[in-house]
Amino acid sequence: MLAFLDFEASSLAKTSYPIEVAWVFEDGAAESHLIRPADGWTDWDPKAEAIHHIPRATLLRDGRPHDEVAQRMVDVLTGHDLLASAPSWDGKWLSYLLRAAGLPRHSLRLRDTEEAQVEAARAILAPTVPAAQLASVVEEVLTLAAVRDRGTPAHRAQADAEEERQRWLAVTRAARAWRK
Repeated sequence: MLAFLDFEASSLAKTSYPIEVAWVFEDGAAESHLIRPADGWTDWDPKAEAIHHIPRATLLRDGRPHDEVAQRMVDVLTGHDLLASAPSWDGKWLSYLLRAAGLPRHSLRLRDTEEAQVEAARAILAPTVPAAQLASVVEEVLTLAAVRDRGTPAHRAQADAEEERQRWLAVTRAARAWRK
């Protein structure tokens, strides 16, 4: 099953770390976790806080221990197709979290949500669109879905993961509409 994943982080610096993670499965089931910083995770950018609105004090008070969050992710997400809109950033924080918890950094792998959008459109359109035209029709469907999607990121993990799911659903709707 597809799972759309998003992280919020302490900053965009090299020493940044994950502070919140959420995932939303294609069926809408979701989880979100604030992450209590591990010992030694000290990077903090007030500009990042101004965007995600999660004070470090909140993480220290309400966050789940980083190792528990990492283990929960491995338990729940193993075997699913994990997608992120920014897999290089989200992958960095996922790897950081897994390593800090003593888990193999490749226990979970992310790929770009756009790949899943293309795959969904191709699967829907392939039975009715000639092979020579399929790539251009898929591109047209992705463009139509993107034009209709004018959302701005909330910069909270669950809302942003849900937004990625909604983009994927918009592509599937646009592909089905194009077929008609």
